[in-house]
Amino acid sequence: MTTPFQKASEWIDAENAQDPNIELDQNKEYPKELLYSNRMYERLMQFEPNASEEIQIASKAQHICRWKVARESYPMDRVGYLKWREELKKFHAKTTAEILAKAGYDQTFIDRVSFLIEKKLLKKDAETQLLEDVICLVFLEYYLEPFVHKHDEEKLKNIIKKTWDKMSDKGHQEALKINYSEENLNLIKASLGL
Repeated sequence: MTTPFQKASEWIDAENAQDPNIELDQNKEYPKELLYSNRMYERLMQFEPNASEEIQIASKAQHICRWKVARESYPMDRVGYLKWREELKKFHAKTTAEILAKAGYDQTFIDRVSFLIEKKLLKKDAETQLLEDVICLVFLEYYLEPFVHKHDEEKLKNIIKKTWDKMSDKGHQEALKINYSEENLNLIKASLGL
């Protein structure tokens, strides 16, 4: 018999598989948000093998259907960026809540997943912090490299410092185990004064 978790996971994957944006990973093409979802889930399970079902789903659904809310639909400034990010959190939480209800989860479970996806009480709620650590680890492992080619060194140092500030001590320890290029490791160390 299929469990609610299996159903929800399959439906989240099915939604993310519709992403028209393609990303390469080891010479294979993937829908961008499906690849991100898989990376989030895998990193969570490596980092915290006993993670609750709520946070497992929140990790998979962190960017669900992200391409449907275009950055360009908001002003291209800092205020527009922050508004877009806030709207995205609500959109991801709502999209996931609909899937979870269909999969048979109760409202308490659904509310908790929404709370996590919206990253409420960061630094105060242990699971919100765990999710943020995983987001930062996935960024540093897979998405820092493309950023390096787009931004100048000062902006990169600022991005790395902000990322680091969001993480827990356990997240920091894990981040330093990632196999970075020598150039990126030096950039991280310079950003953090290590």
